[in-house]
Amino acid sequence: MMTTFWALVVLGVLIFVHELGHFLVARYFGVRVLVFSLGFGPRIGGWSDKTGTEYQLSVIPLGGYVKMLGEANDDDTPIAKEDLKYSFATQNVWQRFAIVFAGPAFNFMFALVALTIAFMVGVGETLPTVGTVTPEMPAGQAGMKAGDKITYIGDEQIDSWDKLSKTIKASDGSPMMFTIERDGGAIQLTITPRIKEVPNIFGEMVKFPLIGIAPSNERRMVNHSPIQAIQMGAVQTWRMIELTGTSIWKLITRVVSPDQIGGPLMIAEMAGKTAAQGTSNLLFFMALISINLGILNLLPIPILDGGHLFFFLIEAIKGSPVSETIQIIASKVGMALLLLLMVWALKNDLMRIFS
Repeated sequence: MMTTFWALVVLGVLIFVHELGHFLVARYFGVRVLVFSLGFGPRIGGWSDKTGTEYQLSVIPLGGYVKMLGEANDDDTPIAKEDLKYSFATQNVWQRFAIVFAGPAFNFMFALVALTIAFMVGVGETLPTVGTVTPEMPAGQAGMKAGDKITYIGDEQIDSWDKLSKTIKASDGSPMMFTIERDGGAIQLTITPRIKEVPNIFGEMVKFPLIGIAPSNERRMVNHSPIQAIQMGAVQTWRMIELTGTSIWKLITRVVSPDQIGGPLMIAEMAGKTAAQGTSNLLFFMALISINLGILNLLPIPILDGGHLFFFLIEAIKGSPVSETIQIIASKVGMALLLLLMVWALKNDLMRIFS
């Protein structure tokens, strides 16, 4: 039950943020918004404001939409002459581009805000205390033991396992002087990392300098000032964007198996787990999913925001819109691709559950 609750919270917030981007920029340019919906399908309930916008909650919680005047008049009802200035279709191409781009942009901004709050609330940091040592690797051969706390590498102070890893990686295999605390005293060990091929997060074999140690379970919570949190949030947001973009490219180029694609069931499971681990972990997870949602929507696939943006760019270059026939055909192809992706992701989720 709690897993379902947190899944709905995560998806609901991120869908709301995405559609809010479209909504606010449309309103800024004077476009009349007819419907702001969280979810697809039959309407569960809602209300209307004085401008005529209907805010509604729909049955299927796996998305949402903002319907604007002149954007998609399925009933072919002509727009009154006096209302044309409020129509999405009568805005210039760059205004329409901005309205559509605002959805993914708000997802990226949400990630920055969520990560900034997480760093202010406090994030878990693994201490540079050795948990296990591989005897045949350089650290073991130099005399390092489980329980040793690494305090310096050369003149560089080491206060976290993350900094330790980065410092060893930057060595390129050169000898390094480690200062460690052991039994209340300090000793120094000269260790030369060994270059080994190991799989990265995508399963590719890459060369890394390693010394053969693993961390203990010692952790601490670290809080940061608002200024530090914003800076660290911005850096982490960019890292997540890079990681997500690289992952999608490696899926397209078949470096990563499409069996790794996760769907709503995987998101639900992870939402429940991260919520149980604390506020910061949940915010990190929401930031990552928000960035995934933003980047996926920017892919040049018709029916997604990226498909519309692609058509707007063509219109800006050639000076006239892409023909309606081509847009309809492309939308049908895009819908088929999107449904295929959703079915594949759901299949992967079910395979994980039953295996």
